Amino acid sequence: MGHIQGIQHDDVSAWLEANVPGVALPLSFELIAGGHSNLTFKATDTNGRCYVLRRPPLHQVLATAHDMGREHKIIAALASTDVPVPEALGLCEDEAVNERPFYVMEYVDGRVVRNRTHAAALAPEVRRAASKSIAETLALIHAVNADEVGLGDLGRKEDYITRQLRRWLRQFEESRTQERPQILQVHDHLVARIPEQGEAGIVHGDYRLDNCILGEQGHVLAVLDWELCTLGDRNADVAQLLVYWAEPGDPESALDDPPTGEAGFASRAEMLDLYSEASGREIDNFEFYLAFGYWKLACILEGVYSRYVGGAMGDKTPPQGADSFAARVDALVELAASSAEQVA
Repeated sequence: MGHIQGIQHDDVSAWLEANVPGVALPLSFELIAGGHSNLTFKATDTNGRCYVLRRPPLHQVLATAHDMGREHKIIAALASTDVPVPEALGLCEDEAVNERPFYVMEYVDGRVVRNRTHAAALAPEVRRAASKSIAETLALIHAVNADEVGLGDLGRKEDYITRQLRRWLRQFEESRTQERPQILQVHDHLVARIPEQGEAGIVHGDYRLDNCILGEQGHVLAVLDWELCTLGDRNADVAQLLVYWAEPGDPESALDDPPTGEAGFASRAEMLDLYSEASGREIDNFEFYLAFGYWKLACILEGVYSRYVGGAMGDKTPPQGADSFAARVDALVELAASSAEQVA
């Protein structure tokens, strides 16, 4: 059995056997494509039953990021709602077991559409259905009353955008690999123009097509990657989704190989309409949120880029050359700047 970086095989196996009912040893582990930071492993037991284990990255852990207990608490709380999430099966905070805390959830068997090749394998009507389900599922997340499900203490409800601008600027400054004056300019432009926040709700923080598992007909079976989830301005979540939601023919995109660049998915304008219809909410000042979404993503990717350069991503090599990664940050900064210009 090969050594998997990030998993202390015997200790993790013993913990799973003791804490998750029905686990039959021996277990095999594999690193599966995860989010930009936390490492996600698939564990398969001797009966062929599968589980998913999430742990922080191997190096350069920022103080507030990668809180496993928090992520586990969120999906456990959402199990009682209409939001589709994997079942939470256990949380290990004893660092003696695997050097870092981790949690285990059920393995949801479905399709994760990460790129245009994956998207091209779907029938056009499935792409259409997926678009609708993605928009409606975001509305379901935003309809949850955080206090009622025990998530009222997830974050401060007020001044979300103000705090986000501060947080991501700080992260950018801690991790940047080069000077980027436009990041600071867009930040200052947005800080001076923050819309009044409506009622706070649950904000996923990184909601996009490839953080959802789809069923055969395109409906969302489970929403993943809750590490950036907090309470605040739900409009930021809608903008973040559309920042990732490329259209065919877009010259630049937030993703290297955007699945929604394939024909058949709803347009960004249609996604906004689908969301408004499902949520019963119209979004004012949408250009502001879009500019904020591009800016935030530029800050996040600058951090990811610096982690790649530092080799923090487990066994995975970077999905593309460092140069193209840096170029994508440049493109996002440009998109943020041009969107910010639309914000009076």
